[in-house]
Amino acid sequence: MRSVPKYRDMSRRKFLGTTVAGVALAGVVAPNLAFGAAKTVKVGFLAPLTGEVAAWGLPGLYGCQIWAEQVNAAGGIKVGGDSYQVELVSYDNEYAPDKARTGATKLIREDGVKFIMMLGGDTWPAVQPIANRTGMLVSTLLPSDLSPDTKTLIAPCEVHPIYNVTGVQWLAENKPDLKTAVICAQDDALGRPSVATYLAAFEAENIEVVDTVFFDISATDFAPIMTGLLAKNPDILCLDTAYADYVHPLCEQAYQQGFKGQIISCTADFYEKIIEKTSKEFMEGFIFQFPDFDDPALNGPRINFTDPNGFYAEYNKRWPGEWGAVSWEYASILDLWRAGAEKAGSVEPTEVLPAMKAGGKGLHAFGEAEWWGKELFGIDNALVGDWPVVVIENGKAVIKEFKSIPAWWRKHGKLLVKHFDKMGEMYYQRG
Repeated sequence: MRSVPKYRDMSRRKFLGTTVAGVALAGVVAPNLAFGAAKTVKVGFLAPLTGEVAAWGLPGLYGCQIWAEQVNAAGGIKVGGDSYQVELVSYDNEYAPDKARTGATKLIREDGVKFIMMLGGDTWPAVQPIANRTGMLVSTLLPSDLSPDTKTLIAPCEVHPIYNVTGVQWLAENKPDLKTAVICAQDDALGRPSVATYLAAFEAENIEVVDTVFFDISATDFAPIMTGLLAKNPDILCLDTAYADYVHPLCEQAYQQGFKGQIISCTADFYEKIIEKTSKEFMEGFIFQFPDFDDPALNGPRINFTDPNGFYAEYNKRWPGEWGAVSWEYASILDLWRAGAEKAGSVEPTEVLPAMKAGGKGLHAFGEAEWWGKELFGIDNALVGDWPVVVIENGKAVIKEFKSIPAWWRKHGKLLVKHFDKMGEMYYQRG
């Protein structure tokens, strides 16, 4: 899912301001090649484009813009004998529930979108009543948003935080001598379920967690946090699903305080910046969950993402240095939505959703996956399959292996439920 810079560093501020609330990004319009006159279908992008959580929204909008341009240039999507050009309509919710509610209302009532993509998390509860009332199909990057009451909400790409088990599993297999860990995270809707997942994953591998620290989301001084963690003398430092504004200074503090052990994190967005502030040697072996899309491992037959290397090159040509964890994810969701619309012969949400879930399986970006989640979320609306384990080697992110989340669940699912329950993150505990 995905670290989030607050862009206090002026060198990062160019990332902001290019897209603001309510801006419609229409893809390139191309002549229809095989169907009748082209129609238009609007897709909503309701995510943080500015502020603290912008890096889990704006890079994804950039990726969607590339996707829409390429699809439209090829004639659009083919639905029921018609050709549709895709128009993206964005709304900056700033990761604020009230703005998410306002944005959802606008996108549905004024813009007439047929599908809305969200980051989810703290903003989803404000949108849920609107989605339930209108039957709008909505996607989230956070399956922990799912519940039996969210029948039109799907998590078709990212399965945060469940995929974090794969990094711990790979770590245990490749570095079995590491036996103790500490975990830290911000205390919010992303941090808590992620901590529960890491606790389950470490327990499954008989790795003792000797300290777990939740810090306030307003934290700015990470020196005492890291001092307390390292006082436990851990083999493994786990940064959970911390925002980039936290991951970066936490790594700097670990470096300055002389940590020589293993670091594992959900994300390592803009890891080149961390290397600049620490060293290539310090970041060697850093484990996380999100690959660069120039990785050769993404060129295999299992991958369901059109020309990953070309997409990555185009993205970096337009926005150099801004590639992040979500840069490809929303575009991948659009691919799945397009396939559902084409299969349904309709762009209407009530028809696309069952078409997407038909047969209980789908083509996830990293291979065939299954619609899953009832035991953990109360509903099978998360598309779960394999996920890559990524390691920084010689200053570059490298996919080391694709590991199966369903296989881990079949073996250790009770541990995950136990820790979700203890953390108060089970679907029946929310509300």
